Parts: sequence; structure tokens; C-alpha cells
Amino acid sequence: MYCPAHFAESRPEALHALMREHPLATLVTMGESGLNADHVPLILETAADGSAVLRGHVARANPMWKTLRADLEALAIFHGPEAYITPSWYPTKREHGKAVPTWNYAVVHARGPLRIIHDADWLRTQVESLTQRQESAFAEPWAVSDAPADYIEKMLAAIVGIELAITSLEGKWKTSQNQPEGNRAGVAAGLGELGKTDSAALIRPG
Repeated sequence: MYCPAHFAESRPEALHALMREHPLATLVTMGESGLNADHVPLILETAADGSAVLRGHVARANPMWKTLRADLEALAIFHGPEAYITPSWYPTKREHGKAVPTWNYAVVHARGPLRIIHDADWLRTQVESLTQRQESAFAEPWAVSDAPADYIEKMLAAIVGIELAITSLEGKWKTSQNQPEGNRAGVAAGLGELGKTDSAALIRPG
């Protein structure tokens, strides 16, 4: 990923926060016939020693896990907030017209070896963890145990687990840091007027 120094974000707490808030990742792997891209919710687990893994699952019918090049690292891309930036928000546009549109966004790239897991207990734990995290926002959260046991067993048999041991994390927060203070203030005001949660998350103090 091309990432000028002024857009780079390396703080683990910031990177982890985005990964947890936007768990649906684009998982890029290399197979026998070339690159694969799958869109998979991945749960971040961290340890006291600073190590971290991503856990999820894919359909057993998905050929990705069968043709995976285990000798190559996988790439998980977490997409954070994003927004189109119009030059009309820049005071410099009114001053001299030298302004062009751009796009602001925040992303995290996680790399590491990908392990395929078939263990039924591991799969159940992973599904329950994913479900609990997502359902916690609801007044009456659904639980895996709410469904008939034989149905759940059938569903678990139709998936395989994946675990990516993170070897590197790279973050890019493109939030108009390369613009003068007046333009940054204009972007913040413009995004605020849009009233979109995703856009508002890109607002940073000048």
C-alpha cells in the first residue's frame, strides 16, 4: 500500500479499534490459479505479549481453503470510514482556484500465515464469539443456543475455520493532513454537514 509518512498510522490501539469496529475484512490469498479475494468477518484476539490473531470461517464449499498456498502470507484489509472530499470545502479554492477533489479514508492491512481449522469445538467457539460480539447491540440478542442443536451441527459442518497470525500491521488514515489548516477546517465542517456517521468519523481537529 502506498502510504506517505503524513498518512501513516502505527499506534496499535488505533489499528485494533478500527479492526474491531469494522470486522468485515477483504481477505486476499494466493491459490493454485492466482489471487483470491473473500469478504469475511474476522475477530481480533490479542495477547498480553502483544501478539495478535484474526479468527473467522468460510464456507466449506469455498475452494479458497483447498487451494491455499500455505507458503505465502495472506492479507486482510479492514475498511474504515471513507468520504469524497469536494474542493468547494477549501478556502484556497475560493482564493486562487488551485484545488482538486480527493477521497479521505482509513484502512488497516494485516498480514500473516493463514491456518485452516476443521476442529468442531474451535468452530463452535468462533461462531459463538462472533455472534455474541455482534448481537450485544440488540435489546434481545440472539444466541447460537437459540437454534435447534441438530441444525447448528449441520451448519457447523458446512464451514471451515481460518486463523491468521498477524506478523505485520499497517494503517493509513488519509484525513487531509497534507492540507493547510483552513482547508482542514473546511473539510471538517463539510463532513459534519453531511450528517453521515461514516463521514463524521473522518473529522480530526486541525
